[in-house]
Amino acid sequence: MAGGDIAPSSGGKQHPGKLTARVLITCIVAATGGLIFGYDLGVSGGVTSMDSFLKQFFPAVYQKESSIKPSDDQYCKFNSQTLTLFTSSLYLAALVACIFASTITRVCGRRLTMILGGVLFLAGALVNAFANAVWMLYVGRLLLGFGIGCANQSVPIYVSETAPSKYRGALNMMFQLSITIGILAAGVLNYFFAEIKGGGGWRLSLGGAAYQIGKK
Repeated sequence: MAGGDIAPSSGGKQHPGKLTARVLITCIVAATGGLIFGYDLGVSGGVTSMDSFLKQFFPAVYQKESSIKPSDDQYCKFNSQTLTLFTSSLYLAALVACIFASTITRVCGRRLTMILGGVLFLAGALVNAFANAVWMLYVGRLLLGFGIGCANQSVPIYVSETAPSKYRGALNMMFQLSITIGILAAGVLNYFFAEIKGGGGWRLSLGGAAYQIGKK
């Protein structure tokens, strides 16, 4: 009958797929691309609260912070557009990168796009770690954003295509898990690096992103 049931019968072609050790390791390694995104989500807030960082790059903000009493209302107290740009530039760059990353992923492949994202992220982390001027912070954050845009676009696709259909949802969730692990790692490192004498803790926090690439 026309328009009848078109659901496949029990004898239709199946695509079982096997969850081998190689497939599992491949998916886990690829999913760790979320570490770099999570780390940057968590690290910027801690770094911008370090006195040594503010004193070197945003002295006006540091002076305002130093003059605030604990009893004062601190809501929107600083109103620093340059400091806000340091944080938001990463997300703006990631937004732009996602648009182009889709074409790169389709033309050049998922693996190449992930590698490109890792290289850009590594370059951004190194620029930020050795920054001695505000413009270097901005350049580093832009490179980090480009790397994150490439990784966030290509990693979920790669994991979905590699994982057997039966386990695809579970394996793809490892990308989200990696993001939360990256946020946790950033918070823990910021806590310890903020206590370093000499005021160089912020360099270790920003440069720690390069270590996340090494783990990946």
